[in-house]
Amino acid sequence: MGMDMSPDKRVAKHLITLELPKVLARLASYASFSAGEKKAQALVPATDLREIHRRLETTSEARALLEARPDTTLGGARDIRPVVQSSQRGATLPPSELLDIHGTLVSARNLHRTLSRLESRFPHLADIAGRIQSCPEIITEIARCIDEYGNVRDNASSELARIRRETRIAHDRIQDKLQNIIHSPHNATYLQESLITQREGRYVIPLKADFKGRIPGIVHDLSASGATLFIEPLSVVELNNAWRELQLAETQEVNRILAHLSSLVAERATAIEQTVEALAELDLAFAKAKYAEATDATAPELLSFRKHPSPEPLDSDFQHPGSTIRLIGARHPLLDPQTVVPIDVVLDDETYVLVITGPNTGGKTVSLKTVGLLALMAQSGLHLPVEPGSALSPFEAVYADIGDEQSIEQSLSTFSSHLTNIISFLDQADEHSLVLLDELGAGTDPAEGAALARALMDHFRRRGATTFVATHYPELKAYAHLTPGVCNACVEFNPETLSPTYKLTIGLPGRSNAFAIAQRLGLSQDIVEAARQEVSPDALRTEDMLSDIHRLRIQAAQARDEVNKARAEAGESARELRRRLAKIDQERQEILEQAQEEATDELEALRTEVRILRRRLQATAAPLQATAEIEEAIEALEADMPQPEPMELPGPPEPADVRSPSKQRPIRPGNTVWVRPLNAEGQVLEVSGGEAEVQVGPARTRVGLASLELRAATPSEPEEPAIHVSPVSSPGTRLDLRGCTVEEALQQLDYHLDAGLRAGRPWVRVIHGKGTGTLRRAVRKFLADHPLVSAYEAGGDGEGGEGVTVVKLVPG
Repeated sequence: MGMDMSPDKRVAKHLITLELPKVLARLASYASFSAGEKKAQALVPATDLREIHRRLETTSEARALLEARPDTTLGGARDIRPVVQSSQRGATLPPSELLDIHGTLVSARNLHRTLSRLESRFPHLADIAGRIQSCPEIITEIARCIDEYGNVRDNASSELARIRRETRIAHDRIQDKLQNIIHSPHNATYLQESLITQREGRYVIPLKADFKGRIPGIVHDLSASGATLFIEPLSVVELNNAWRELQLAETQEVNRILAHLSSLVAERATAIEQTVEALAELDLAFAKAKYAEATDATAPELLSFRKHPSPEPLDSDFQHPGSTIRLIGARHPLLDPQTVVPIDVVLDDETYVLVITGPNTGGKTVSLKTVGLLALMAQSGLHLPVEPGSALSPFEAVYADIGDEQSIEQSLSTFSSHLTNIISFLDQADEHSLVLLDELGAGTDPAEGAALARALMDHFRRRGATTFVATHYPELKAYAHLTPGVCNACVEFNPETLSPTYKLTIGLPGRSNAFAIAQRLGLSQDIVEAARQEVSPDALRTEDMLSDIHRLRIQAAQARDEVNKARAEAGESARELRRRLAKIDQERQEILEQAQEEATDELEALRTEVRILRRRLQATAAPLQATAEIEEAIEALEADMPQPEPMELPGPPEPADVRSPSKQRPIRPGNTVWVRPLNAEGQVLEVSGGEAEVQVGPARTRVGLASLELRAATPSEPEEPAIHVSPVSSPGTRLDLRGCTVEEALQQLDYHLDAGLRAGRPWVRVIHGKGTGTLRRAVRKFLADHPLVSAYEAGGDGEGGEGVTVVKLVPG
């Protein structure tokens, strides 16, 4: 079939049989515009391994991009290639089509910019976007000349601006003249109504038919009743003529502008068509990504055919072609995902022919279609509804003989139709082909049909084709068991419920359930036993052994499921325990921090009161007795100040099997930290959310807490020093005064500046809000005379503007 499975009639028949066009139709529904839809519907499976890898990686990149940037879109893109071709033939494009071109080129430009920046993460998508030519001169010119509603702008040309200006003047003159006529008392009795209307593009007024000629003019229309004449007064004929001429001139100038824009498009036709093609390819990649998400799909692994060391030719008794079929938890993409039963189709290194037996409606045909369809989808670059770890080989051809009597040509019998189809690819299938045969040999004498089915299977086996066969013939079970490269498989049937389970089991042939079903349906035990006597003892022993094997497999599967369930429950219990321990630890830290904050607030209040008393002492020339009283009050307050002690609660015990790294203390303002991204030591100025503002040398920077490492254990809250000792805990770089009176604000500001200077702060950000400006003016007047302030300025655009004042403190 060449590098790609060409969509000729022979190949198309097999693709239709496996329902690939239905999958592509669903894929197309996720495309953003018609060019992407067409590309999805025309998608053909590739056979070159590198091309398949490129397709699958592109789909993976598109999924990652849409997950990281959900707003990525081709919004505004249109398939403008037919419009561009019209411009090449000299057609003048209307504004709506020019806007489509503009929207498409803008969408292309945006995608090109996005993917160019992310080229290292999404190389395949960036490669496609690299073929985009956004034609900026066309984008600019169309936007300059046409507004978003499709109107040609006045400034599209100076001539158009002049014409429209004169047109408005002419229109206003007509309106003024007609308003004078209809509101004149002399004409009131002649008019049907005092209004101005239009007929054939000229302004007219309604005149009563009985007064024809009382107002000289040209009759343009007559009302249905004949009672009203619509006349153009002679006094406005010239004005209407001038207005009409300007309208025609405007139309001519607009057409000239549109023709100019159309010629620009025609000049860049090749580039625009190339851009649309690149957009369609990106749209296809995004559609594949969205379809993969909708079907909970996984990227399969594509493996080249394995090379075997044996020099034997493929037509020897046994030679594996080196193909890989490993589908885990595979689901047919067209079946209801809520009810479809996943199947595992895994062929070992010795098997390339699989014989599937089992009851009707048991899932044999669906299993065949699932394998074939998923192979075609993978080679088309689609992710598959399978579990991770699934893998396939790139088949150069996929042949399928699957169908029911409703799809068989009327002139042929069931047997003849199937056989004719098989003959069409009998000699085409080779070691790089996948062959799917449903009910091989059915529709004829059972003995002859079984013999023919065995011969056909052997033919495909000797040609090295990877082959899947669904059959009812018990003879093929023995063939599969005894022939190298061939393996049995079965779809299960529950004799208790008389219904299929749709599960595929590889390694065992299907059992005969006829006797069990007959008994369940109520057939006499005597008749069932009589039937048993007609079956050879060897066949009965084989069925009994198969039943025992199936029972043991079911027991083993149940035991495995119970172990997996217990393991999952144990894992969930461990995760829940870790979650609960983490929550307890978090609550412990929150309690500790809250208690420390309360103690700090109390200290701050006492310190403020001490400072106020000291100011009173310094500012007044009080008698010695009053001074002594104030000093006694200060000493009493200092004695009452609580001395904060480190509050440490015992941490929760770690579970024996949980190994967690040592936890560092919370990072707070004033801590010395190691800034890992900068490989430098700094001091924490402020902590907010998950980030901290850090002073590193002369520079400040914001760094995530996870990138900081305490240089030493966080000290406990410092003991309250005597009033005359300056070192204090850091007040932070942010002071919020909103809601305070001017007096309260200035007291807090004075304390904050003093504490900030003693803590070594280089600056303080004061938040006073904008409001009426009273608090802002008071704060800045206070700062202008404050001895600790070297300069101050309004906050920047990102800091709150006039609602914030940034204060620089004098060096300590």
